[in-house]
Amino acid sequence: MDRGDLLVISGEEVRGLLCGQEESVLSAVRRAYVAHAIGRSSLPHSTFVRLPGNDANRIIALPGFLGDGFEVAGMKWISSFPGNLERGLARASAVMILNSCSTGLPEAILEGSLISAARTAASAAAAAAALLGGEPPERVGLIGTGLINREIARFLRVALPATSRFLLFDLDPDRAAGAAAALRRASAPEAGAVEIEVAASAGEVLRRCALVSFATTAARPHVGDLSACPRGAVILHVSLRDLTPQAILACDNVVDDPDHVCRAETSLHLAQQLTGGRDFIRCTLADILQGNAPARRDGESVAVFSPFGLGVLDLAVGKLVLDRALAGGERQAIRSFQPAPG
Repeated sequence: MDRGDLLVISGEEVRGLLCGQEESVLSAVRRAYVAHAIGRSSLPHSTFVRLPGNDANRIIALPGFLGDGFEVAGMKWISSFPGNLERGLARASAVMILNSCSTGLPEAILEGSLISAARTAASAAAAAAALLGGEPPERVGLIGTGLINREIARFLRVALPATSRFLLFDLDPDRAAGAAAALRRASAPEAGAVEIEVAASAGEVLRRCALVSFATTAARPHVGDLSACPRGAVILHVSLRDLTPQAILACDNVVDDPDHVCRAETSLHLAQQLTGGRDFIRCTLADILQGNAPARRDGESVAVFSPFGLGVLDLAVGKLVLDRALAGGERQAIRSFQPAPG
């Protein structure tokens, strides 16, 4: 490519370049967490654009730089419009722009929703493996059955290979049934058979599963009692607004970054407002990955991983996609995108 060209990688191309790359994505996400923890990143706070009169819809800008072998800068621009589901459209849509770290020139535009889903799922699966000590749970619960939890199920089967039993719940029973069918179809025969059930309530999922992933569109906390959870259960609080502050305060809390996750009216932000501090957060996932903190506070408490979804993870996975595209000769480009120097 010439210096003024801009590479464009479409959604279907991103899908193909990520196919079969779960181990590489997991490795990139773990490395990105550690790089961020040791100060090899620049990560401003995300910026939320909200539309007047509609709290459910938002568009978010996540800029950043990631070093420590990645050497990539850029931004994800992602929208979340839950009403799209009723229109037959995806809830989330996104683009990523990656810039040269030597010239600052934009080098690539990538479809970002698939990258975002992969990094979110890999983050959750990496946390589950760390918090469970690499031991697969007897059963995994998925509350919310959209793309994110389906991706989390797929990555869990890589991070915890013996994972084979899933219990699903969604406020829309048809969506839950469709997700169950999709998970069955997506299960590779060589990975072993999977058992997938649909629950009648979120409470049933919490009661029966030692590992539960929340990936919903909840705008306000709606789960205040986790006493029915099995001893030592792990909750992946991916959607960040399902658990009440009181539920959060009763748990062993692990986050990706305290400064980022305690914002934007997340459950942890509400818990901070309630208590006046962040002492309820024990450590970050990077602390555990680096061996600076134990995986669990004890064997009794419910552990909750609450990831804000750091932009450096998008950069790590976006760089992986870009490198694979360049290595494979896939170079659909807008020629001479940049104006000639004046």
